[in-house]
Amino acid sequence: MTWRILTALASTVLLAAVAIGYTLLRADPAPGVPQAGLTLDRPGLVLRDTGSGRLAIQRADGRRETAALDCARVYAANGTGVCLHADALSPQVVVLDHDLTERRRIPLNGLPNRARVSGSGRMVSWTVFVTGDSYNGGRFSTRSGILDTRTGTLAGNLENFTVNGAKAAPDANVWGVTFAADDNRFYATLATDGHRRLVRGDFASRDLEPLKDNVECPSLSPDGTRIAYKKALPEGGWRLTVLGLGDLVEIPTAETRSVDDQAAWIDDHTLAYALPHAGGGADVWAVPADGSGAPRLLAAGADSPSPLG
Repeated sequence: MTWRILTALASTVLLAAVAIGYTLLRADPAPGVPQAGLTLDRPGLVLRDTGSGRLAIQRADGRRETAALDCARVYAANGTGVCLHADALSPQVVVLDHDLTERRRIPLNGLPNRARVSGSGRMVSWTVFVTGDSYNGGRFSTRSGILDTRTGTLAGNLENFTVNGAKAAPDANVWGVTFAADDNRFYATLATDGHRRLVRGDFASRDLEPLKDNVECPSLSPDGTRIAYKKALPEGGWRLTVLGLGDLVEIPTAETRSVDDQAAWIDDHTLAYALPHAGGGADVWAVPADGSGAPRLLAAGADSPSPLG
């Protein structure tokens, strides 16, 4: 869970204690205005500019175009974008079209933390921090939701999904969703009884299947064969690691700094992720997924990366 959100959480005293319940409903469309000159149709890197706090697109030549959208987390795929708006009193999920026109707006009860869009652009997910869960002694917990933008179906709290067909434990937390190519299956982290596990979810059957311990903030590769994630280390911190779904073999990447982020796949061979820098803010780095090479700076003064084209 990110350094930026934890800092904000410590200073925030007005958080709603009740998270969005699990319901099936339709998200109301909202009128929007296109962001002049900006589009998700051309190649580039969608990111959050940490200087302005706004959604931005960095093109292949390094030129950065910034939208008039204040976001705590962003992501985009196949003409659909998502901006988690971090107003302390009324945080919201804002779903965007290919020209960054607002399509839907969904209220949140908590501080935005993670966002994802499926490869097809159909499914959108988010995670927020909340406080007030009695089982957690008043400390922060998480809530995650998924929206099907085609049908409008909203699963507002994934904790209400079953786990291997049984009701989830009262202290269950789910976060860090990443989608498979069929727009039904997804992967996420499930925490309960002090353990964090990788789970495979089925949106249609509303069920979660645990697969492996100590996997947090998964990110599925474009070819669907590997999961990148932050692995908790015994001495503290995290190691950016790649898990083969076929054999469950782990490969640590060449990034040895503690990566407290949900990495994004730039392609089938490369991971992008944010690291904080001195004085505040963050930079986006890239590293090969096979354990070779070395980290390289991809975008200064930015976080929350996702590739276009």
